[in-house]
Amino acid sequence: MGFDTRQLLSEAKAEVPSVESPQAYFHKVANLKGVYCVALNRPKAKNAISTTMLQFLMHENRLTVLIFYSSTPGSFCAGADLIERRSMSDEQVRDFLTRLRLVFSRIENLAFATICAIDGPALGGGLELALTCDFRICARDVTKISFPEVRLGIIPGAGGTQRAPRLIGVTKTKELIFTGRSLTALDALELGLVDYVSDASQTAFERALKLAEEMAHSAPLALRAAKLAISRSCELPLESALDHERRCYEPLLQSKDRIEALDAFREKRKPMFIGM
Repeated sequence: MGFDTRQLLSEAKAEVPSVESPQAYFHKVANLKGVYCVALNRPKAKNAISTTMLQFLMHENRLTVLIFYSSTPGSFCAGADLIERRSMSDEQVRDFLTRLRLVFSRIENLAFATICAIDGPALGGGLELALTCDFRICARDVTKISFPEVRLGIIPGAGGTQRAPRLIGVTKTKELIFTGRSLTALDALELGLVDYVSDASQTAFERALKLAEEMAHSAPLALRAAKLAISRSCELPLESALDHERRCYEPLLQSKDRIEALDAFREKRKPMFIGM
């Protein structure tokens, strides 16, 4: 099934209220069942993460694939809002970091697949947000991906020092954070920090839609079970991990979608999954 990305972007932006636009908004992807997006919508602040945006991201919806992207072409997320941070008390900063940790942990533990589409700078907290997702896709022309915190007298405080080593290793993470070095999209791909770099003719969001389309044809309950099974694969001994996999498999035996898939195979047609 194909879709017109330009039409989708137009429809998505039309959903944003013209008066007092939200700092992030949620919308469905046309023609892709179960695929939704969270659009970061603070273009004047380069989608810096504010307390108001955090309140929005605390909301969780039932879906199959969730894509995080910027509503502004050529941007993503510049991390914490330093202008806002300058006026915050130490206690307010502590509260912000606590809530940021909670939100990012909830994104990481969402039952469905998550994709981060990086079409512009991903700095500090913006990169940390990307690390909470299952997949990271970057536009080919992106040149600023970094943890700049040590140059600001702090350290990554929303999981960067913990999630990055699990992805690219301890030594490479130390180099990134100790130097505050900016990476290009291709640098990040080579390092393993992102999973895909879009073609020159497409945006990261368009590439994310393509990946989401492939997932949209799968059974929703099976996708969730697979994510749950894989999520503990590296933290458990093999035998315990295999037991965990079996526990994830077991509920699917009684699902209507499993029966539908078997019937569809016998009848030589595409299955119609309902998430039950």
